[in-house]
This record gives sequence, structure tokens and C-alpha cells, in this order.
Amino acid sequence: MDTDGKVLGRHDGIEFYTIGQRRGLGISSPRPLYVLELDPATNRVVVGEEDRLSRTGFTVDSCNWIPWDLPPGDFECTAKIRYNHPGAAATVTPRPDGTATVRMHEPARAVTPGQACVFYQEDLVLGGGWIRR
Repeated sequence: MDTDGKVLGRHDGIEFYTIGQRRGLGISSPRPLYVLELDPATNRVVVGEEDRLSRTGFTVDSCNWIPWDLPPGDFECTAKIRYNHPGAAATVTPRPDGTATVRMHEPARAVTPGQACVFYQEDLVLGGGWIRR
């Protein structure tokens, strides 16, 4: 479906799609469409235009901190939002509940719930967590 809730087609299961995917959607449109969201609870694949893929902020769960029990406050780092992501400048705000808010300095494309986000300062791994829906 599109971002307004209009049904555009049917699919064989959300497990066959990934955030940012463009090809293989099985629907036609005058403009290219990309997977923006996967909702397992409702079995929805939400699609839209490429400019809707970028995000500057998100939350990570189940954080693991390497040099600290809990970071002393906000910190600047390079955040990698998936395995082959080159990393980008970010500010991380850790929380006592084991989550952290990540603010990317530039919009990041296809931030995907369930993927690991790892924080670095040069070659030092500071920690990471799982991107929350």
C-alpha cells in the first residue's frame, strides 16, 4: 500500500521485502517506488517515493557499551546502520533503560528496524544496539 493507505497490490509475504527495495515489487507506477516500511502485525508493505527513505533520527534498543557501563552523556561518533554502511557522523544520547537516541548529522537512507547500529570513534568500537521500529 502507499503512505495514504491505498492498496496497490498483493504480496506473498513481507519476509521477501527489505526497506529501500525498489525492484521486484510487482506494481507499476509513473514514478519509482521503494519499500518504506514493513509491518508484520498487519502484514503490510508500505511503499513510496525515494525522498521518504531518509531519516535523521531513530532509537536503538538493547544497547551494549564497550568502554562504559553507561556512557556519561551524549557523545559524537560514526554510526554504521548496517553491515556494509560506510558510517556517518552522529550524536548519540544514551538512556538508563538500555536504549539510545541517534541523531544523524546528515539524513541516512533506509534506516531499517532490526538491523544493528554500531558506534565508533576512529577504530574504537564504543557499542551499539538494534534499530527500533
